[in-house]
Amino acid sequence: MSTAREALTNLALFLLVILGAIALDGILHLLGRPEWGRYFGYLGTALIVLSFLHSARKRGRFQIGRAPFFLRLHEFLAWLGAMLIVVHGGIHFNGLLPWLAMLAMLVTVASGLTGKFLLRKSKAIVTERRKSLIEQGLEKEALEEKLYWDSLVISLMQKWRKVHLPITTTFGLLALLHVASVMIFWRW
Repeated sequence: MSTAREALTNLALFLLVILGAIALDGILHLLGRPEWGRYFGYLGTALIVLSFLHSARKRGRFQIGRAPFFLRLHEFLAWLGAMLIVVHGGIHFNGLLPWLAMLAMLVTVASGLTGKFLLRKSKAIVTERRKSLIEQGLEKEALEEKLYWDSLVISLMQKWRKVHLPITTTFGLLALLHVASVMIFWRW
């Protein structure tokens, strides 16, 4: 897949979170059930929490299943959960904290899509370059020397998670503060 096409696909996935939420909210209003959107926050949160099975699997907390499956599951559940939370948030301007949490969530989704794109692209470039150098007849030592900087870039790209994690943590903390404030001020 070309770089432009892959970038557009990731942008489309991000926009689908928002457009899907608008469509789902519209359907709820057509059905006369806009209040159901409130419960989508619970469901969306549950899906995002379930998406962390990928992190647990990656860190060896359990060995069931294949790691790539859990990565795809993480991506799908986080995306769907984010869409449901956007429906939950709606276009209500009754509190700063919920908006900050939703904004942090959208930044987290964008960060995940960007990291996935950059890592996949850098690996594809190195794979192509390796293939080209092998076709030129380079020996293993010369090949590794030529690919050293490229592999260093991939290594740095894999550390992108160190950026994604604090963004995700910020979202999690804001979401917890939102839930706590709702629990404290319930029925006021």
